[in-house]
Amino acid sequence: MSQEILQTLTWLIPAGPLLAFFLIALFTHRNRTLSWMIAWTGVIAALILGWTVAGYTSTQFFEEPEKVLEHPVQIASSIDWIPVGPCIVEDAGNCESWIDAGVAVDGLTSVTLIMVTFTVFMIFVYSVGYHNYGKPRGTHPGVPNHGKEDPIFSRFFAYMSLFAFGMLLLVTSDNLLFLFIGWEIMGFCSYSLIGFWYAREYHLGPDDIPHIPPYLAAKKAFMVTRIADVVMLLGIVFFYRTFGTLNFSEALSAHSLEAGVAQIGVAAIGIMALLLFTGTVGKSAQWPLHVWLPDAMEGPTPVSAVIHAAAMVSAGIYMLLRIFPLIAVAIEGNPGVGWIIGGIGAFTALMAATIAIAQNDVKGVLAYSTISQLGFMVATIGIGGYIAAAFHLITHGFFKALLFLASGSVIHGMEHGAMHVHDHHTDPQDMRYMGGLRKKMPITFWTFLIGGLALAGFPFVTAGFWSKDEMFAEAFTLMQEGNLTALFVLVMLVLAAFLTAFYTGRQITMTFLGKPRSQLAEHAHESNKFMTIPLVLLAVFAVSVGWSGITDNFMGTSGIFRNYFHGLVGSTIEETMLELKGAGLVAHAIETLPWRWEPLIMSLIVALGGLFLGWWIYGRKPLPVGFADPIKRPLGPLYNFFQNKWYWDELYHTVFYRPTIWTSEQLVPVFIDKGIIDGILHLIARVTYAIGHYFKRFEEIVISGGVDWLKDKTLIFANWTRQLQTGNAQEYVAVSSLIAVVFAFSIVLLINYGWLEKIQLWFQQIF
Repeated sequence: MSQEILQTLTWLIPAGPLLAFFLIALFTHRNRTLSWMIAWTGVIAALILGWTVAGYTSTQFFEEPEKVLEHPVQIASSIDWIPVGPCIVEDAGNCESWIDAGVAVDGLTSVTLIMVTFTVFMIFVYSVGYHNYGKPRGTHPGVPNHGKEDPIFSRFFAYMSLFAFGMLLLVTSDNLLFLFIGWEIMGFCSYSLIGFWYAREYHLGPDDIPHIPPYLAAKKAFMVTRIADVVMLLGIVFFYRTFGTLNFSEALSAHSLEAGVAQIGVAAIGIMALLLFTGTVGKSAQWPLHVWLPDAMEGPTPVSAVIHAAAMVSAGIYMLLRIFPLIAVAIEGNPGVGWIIGGIGAFTALMAATIAIAQNDVKGVLAYSTISQLGFMVATIGIGGYIAAAFHLITHGFFKALLFLASGSVIHGMEHGAMHVHDHHTDPQDMRYMGGLRKKMPITFWTFLIGGLALAGFPFVTAGFWSKDEMFAEAFTLMQEGNLTALFVLVMLVLAAFLTAFYTGRQITMTFLGKPRSQLAEHAHESNKFMTIPLVLLAVFAVSVGWSGITDNFMGTSGIFRNYFHGLVGSTIEETMLELKGAGLVAHAIETLPWRWEPLIMSLIVALGGLFLGWWIYGRKPLPVGFADPIKRPLGPLYNFFQNKWYWDELYHTVFYRPTIWTSEQLVPVFIDKGIIDGILHLIARVTYAIGHYFKRFEEIVISGGVDWLKDKTLIFANWTRQLQTGNAQEYVAVSSLIAVVFAFSIVLLINYGWLEKIQLWFQQIF
């Protein structure tokens, strides 16, 4: 296949979902069947094109690895986009320099395309059944229409198509600014889809699971992530100012990074890395900006699956992997950068895991699980674990999409039970009212079990085991070398992994085992084929995708296993990292880790131990109706602390929200508006009034008074001169004669005394 064809195919990968969005929004939104078929067509086109391009790059690597290592970007195409240099006025296209818009495909892009396109397609298929396609049409837009087809069904698929476009644009982009556009498109779509049920309100009892209305959850997600995105944009500007380009291959080459360090210093490189990392903190819901993601569950379940698995939060990790050479240089030159990234990730992983063990919402457990698993990836990147973090990103995408869709199937079954018994007060998402669903919903149970075991890291069988073991091995190896950050990360991740297995066992037993604890669970039934077929297909990947990353020397063997994932994804930056190591800018290149038993033993203990403990506490004996959580008494006050999510929302409400409200309601209107602004305006008004008053007096006294005086004198003179006009001809003759005599006498005097010559001489001198 020629490069021209491959470049065209790569450009077209995100085009299908974008075209579907416009077709649905502009033409087919009134035809629900045609809308979802167009959405399917767009994402199927992206799937076929994405897998074709990924298959080509993978084949090239396995056939000619040396060539790929030398030129890891196998497909690249760009066009002039934004002029940033002087241009000729007569020829706007002739500019000195441009920011390009382009696409590029390497090993990391390939594996991400495989995961994203497949999971998104499965979510699209699932969504048709989830929204009750084919059932009687609902009449209440903006709220769930249980058992009826959603009245704004087409709008949902339009937004989902745009969401898919944003993620695919981000994955295939070859520069930071193009990536940022996809990043922001997903931010808009998440806002629109989290608030999809915009008219929904909750009337909660004292024992109900806390919820906020979807429209508030959408605002919360949008505002929190925008905070991080503004900081990230500053990092992009700094990036361009330093390297003179936003292209990943050009800016993050060894030569470019060396020049950047020489130009601005390694400390400034660390600041740049942290500015960009802040974008990940917001997008991938890391502490302290993690609070938006649990409330994102207020959107429909397919939206939760897209956000938590296929797109959105995965984008933050993908961006860190894409700029990993910059991160590695920053960590090596500034140990504090590694502590910040690794520390935030490790703390987030453990914190979110502790919260998940006390949640009763079947989706809430998974939401905090996502935050925790993203923390695993961030922490691993913080200690330099590029391959391990990328591997877990892919495996997590598959099994977390499976878990969210399976949880949506559970909720769907519970809602059917609620309609059957006319119970609209019991929360169908509350695991305390479930139980016994293993027999009611067998396909959902087995697929949820596979996804849960993958999340817990069940050994040797599930994909999650292999990727978590890789992260433990990375941290353990660096700890052996004396890296204190790696020691901290390892301890935190081991504890978080144990809690992950525990809350997974708790969730599975509370949801599926034992006997039904409510009429909703008693009358639940299996979901339709649109929903169950994607679960089965995703379950296959939740198991098999991990086999691609089994380490070459697993258990000391040689030649049995081949780590295809390590080779393909590592080829993206392997040569760059070797050159940076040679230049002394990084301590480690992309290398195969030495085999050690300790990480494997840790993985086995935390996975099996956590699952067993979860079953022992919650599943050994059937839980009765209205049971109290068995761990509530042993944990004491900690249980409420964990159940209330460490009170982060309350803390932010006190520290940020209430001061903002007070500022807007008291400080701004009273002190600033009335005190300062109104005071200044009133002062100006008084000064202006005083000036106007004095101008008025000046006008009255000087101008009007002067005119009146002149008028009065003129009238007096006119009255006096009027006396000369008597109308008597004899008087006129007498006066005229007198004037003539005086005039003649004056002339005689002028001539007689020589005054006339003096006057003539005077006039000559003047003129």
